[in-house]
Amino acid sequence: MADEKYGNLFLPGFGETQKYISRNKGGNRHKIPVVNRLEHGQKLLKQFRKAWEEAKSINARRRAVSLAVKDGIYLEFESAPDFELVTKSLERPSSGIRLLNIRTEDINGEKIHKATVFVPRGKESFYLKKIQDYIEKNNKRSQKPKNENLIASMNEVKLAFVDAFWQGRKEWMPENERQWCEIWLNNDSGAAEIETRKICQEMGISLQNETLIFPERRVILAKANKRDLMELVLRSDNLAELRRASETAAFFVDLENKEQSNWTSELLERIKINKMTNVCICILDTGINNGHALISPFLSDKDCQAYNPSWGGNDHNGHGTRMSGVALYNNLQKLLESRNILEMNHILESVKILPPRGQNEPQLYGAITSQSVSRMIVDNPERKRIICMAITAPKYETGDGRPSSWSAAIDALTSGYIDQQKKLFFVSAGNINDVNMWKNYPLSNINCTVHNPGQAWNAVTVGAYTNMDMIDKKKYGNAVPLASCGELSPFSTTSFLWDDKWPIKPDILLEGGNVIKDAQGCAACDDLSLLTTYYKPTLKQFDTIYATSAATAQAAWMAAQIQAAYPEAWPETIRGLLIHSAEWTPQMKSQFLNGKSKKDYKSLLRICGYGVPSLEKALWCVKNSVNMIIQSELQPYERTKDNRYVTKDMHIHELPWPKEVLEDMFDMPVRMKVTLSYFIEPGPGEIGWKDRYRYASCALRFDVNGADTKEAFLQRINAAVEAEEDLFKGDGGGIKWVLGYNNRHHGSIHSDIWEGTAIQLATSNIVGVYPAIGWWRERPWLNRWDHKIRYSLIISLQTPAQNIDLYTPILTKISTKVQIPVAAK
Repeated sequence: MADEKYGNLFLPGFGETQKYISRNKGGNRHKIPVVNRLEHGQKLLKQFRKAWEEAKSINARRRAVSLAVKDGIYLEFESAPDFELVTKSLERPSSGIRLLNIRTEDINGEKIHKATVFVPRGKESFYLKKIQDYIEKNNKRSQKPKNENLIASMNEVKLAFVDAFWQGRKEWMPENERQWCEIWLNNDSGAAEIETRKICQEMGISLQNETLIFPERRVILAKANKRDLMELVLRSDNLAELRRASETAAFFVDLENKEQSNWTSELLERIKINKMTNVCICILDTGINNGHALISPFLSDKDCQAYNPSWGGNDHNGHGTRMSGVALYNNLQKLLESRNILEMNHILESVKILPPRGQNEPQLYGAITSQSVSRMIVDNPERKRIICMAITAPKYETGDGRPSSWSAAIDALTSGYIDQQKKLFFVSAGNINDVNMWKNYPLSNINCTVHNPGQAWNAVTVGAYTNMDMIDKKKYGNAVPLASCGELSPFSTTSFLWDDKWPIKPDILLEGGNVIKDAQGCAACDDLSLLTTYYKPTLKQFDTIYATSAATAQAAWMAAQIQAAYPEAWPETIRGLLIHSAEWTPQMKSQFLNGKSKKDYKSLLRICGYGVPSLEKALWCVKNSVNMIIQSELQPYERTKDNRYVTKDMHIHELPWPKEVLEDMFDMPVRMKVTLSYFIEPGPGEIGWKDRYRYASCALRFDVNGADTKEAFLQRINAAVEAEEDLFKGDGGGIKWVLGYNNRHHGSIHSDIWEGTAIQLATSNIVGVYPAIGWWRERPWLNRWDHKIRYSLIISLQTPAQNIDLYTPILTKISTKVQIPVAAK
C-alpha cells in the first residue's frame, strides 16, 4: 500500500511577513457522503454476506470437480460517485488483509473510485465488526459514528473477479488469443512467485524467465487470454494487478491515421482542463502546430509566436510539436493505454526561434532567446512560466564549460537582471548523434561534452538515461539494445572533461530512449523512443521523440506539476526540488562509480549529474520522509565607513527538529539531504568568465552544525566566510558528507547527503547559509554591491523504518520561529 501523502512543509524565511504551510494538516482529508446510518450499514452488511456466500458456492463447485481454490477471497469496494474511498483503512497487514490496487473510472460523467482487497480465510469478521460498530457505537470524543470515514465512503462491496485486477483499457484484455500480460503479485517474496509460476505451468501458460522486483510487488510476464486470467483469480491468492505487457511507441506510430485519430479522441474525452490555471510551459523551438487535436485545447493562436514574425508560428519541421506532446502529457503512450481521468493544470506557449530556412547567426542566439521570452512575459505577465528549450549549438562551444554569450544571456534572463523577475529555464544537454561514436558507449558519453548553452549556471540542464530495452524481434532481427535499463542513454553528453571550476552538468537525467546494435553497427529506432504528437495531423497523429529533447520536455512537465501544486513556490524552489529529489540508479553507479571516495563521486556527478528526479518525492512528504523548504533572501555585501566592500550577512536556520524521536531511534539509519538553490547574475564581461569567482554576482554556501554547539557552529561559519575564496574545506561537526564541500560547491545549486544513525543526527538542527566572493563585491563601481540575493533551502529527513513518524513532530513545532539572521563578524 502506498504511504499517505502530506504536503511539503514551507518554513518561514528571513524577512517573510507570512508563513506558508501545507494546507494539509494531517487530519481527515476525505469528503464523505451524507448517508442514513442504519440503512447504509445494513445495506453493506447484506452485500458482505452475499459476497461470502457467493465465494463459498464457487469454491464448493470447484472442489467437486477437483479444481484448486485460493485460501481467501478477493473483494472489490466502490465509492459513491465523486467521493473517495478511505483506502488506508481497508487493509490490516497484521491479519493478512491486503489492499491490492486502487482504480478510478469515469461512469456517466461521474468519478468512481474502486479498490480491490484480499481477505484470508477466517478473517471475514474484520469488516463485519467495523460495520456493526458503525451502526451501534459512537466515538467518545466526537460522538460521531465509529468508523464513519471508512464505512460512509463505501457505496458498494462485491466479490472481485478479473475486471477488478485489470489495469488500463478493458478492450486490451486478450479475449481468445493468448497475449503477453503482466502478472503483478501482491508481495515481493520469492515464495509467492514460485507458487504463481507453478499455477501458470499447471494451466499451460507460457512464462518469461525475467522478474521485476519492487517493494511489496513482483511482476512476471505470462502469455494468457481472458479465460486464463479469470482462472488465475480463482486459484491464486497472490494477485494484485493484471496488465497488458507494454507495447512500444512503434505500435501507435504504425497504426493507420484513422485508428490513431480514434485513440486521440478517446483520450480527449477523459481530459479535465483547469481553465483557471496560470501555469504554462513556454517552448522555444521550431514552432508548434496547435491544429493537432491533443494540443489545441492548451495552445491558443495568440500564444504561437515567432522571433521574426515573417517566419510564421507554424512548425516547419516537427521538432517543436514533438516537444509539446511530451511537455503536455509526459508519457502519452501510458495515457492512451489507460482509462483514467486526466486532470490538466498547465497550458503551452510557443516561440519559434529557428528560421524555416537557413540558420540564425551564432552570436544572435542569446538575444533571440532573451527577446523571445521577454515578449511572452509582456503579453502575459501573470503566468507562472516554465521555459523549455532543446536547441543547442555544438559547433560553437569551447568544450571546457566556460560560459558563452548564449549561456550568459540565459543566466541574465533567469536571474531577473533586466526585469526583476526570476525565471525557471530548462535546456537540453545536447546529443551524441554519431552512430560511429555509439560503438564506444559509454566512453562516448564521457568524451562528448554538454553543448552550448547547457553550461548556463541558472538553467536546469537535462541529460538522458533510459529504461527502454523492449524491441520487436521480428522487425529488428538479431539487434539488441545498446544500453541496459537504468543506464545512461547513448545520446547523453556530460561535463566530465570540463574544467573543474565550472558547474555540474547535466543537473538531472530523464528518459531519453536507447539505440540498437547488431553486426552492422548502431541505430536509433521507434521501439526505443517515446511516443508524442506529429506536426501534420492530417497524415498521422503520432510520432516518436528521443534523446535529450525528450528528457528536457519531461523535466518541464514535472516542473509544471510542482508549480501547480505549490503556487507560491519560487523558480529557485522548483529547480531545487527537482534536483533534491534526484537519485542515481544502481546501474549508473555500476557504470561510473568506481569507489566511495570524493574523487569517485566527482566523476559520477560530472557524468550523471544528480541522477533521476522523482516527482513523488518532490511533491510530497510521508510519515517517515519529510521535506522542509525555506524561501529567503540575504544581503551578501556592504560598504564600510572607510569605503571597503566586505561580507555582510549570513543566515542561521534553526529547524523544527524531531530531536526526541531521533534519540529514541538511537542506532536506526537515517538520511539527511540538503539542497541550496539560487540564481546568479552573470559577470558583465568575458574577462570575468575565466574565473568562476568573477562570473557569479554572488556565491552562497551551506553547512550543518552536526555535533557542534550553536556557538561553535557560528565560529566555523565565520571562518568559512573569512576564507573568502572557498579555501575553507573539510567536514565540520562530525558530518561526513557523501559528496563533500569541494564537489558540491559548483555553479548555483548545491546538494549533498549525510547518512548515519539517528542519534548522530539528533542535534543537527542548524543550517547556515553564507556568501562567498562574487563580482557584486569585486566590482563595486557597477553599483550592485548592496543588492540582495534570494535562495531556496531544502532539507529532507528520512528513515527506511516504515513505523517511524517524523512528519507529525516537525509539523507541531512549525509555529516556533525557526530562523535567526546573524551578521558575519
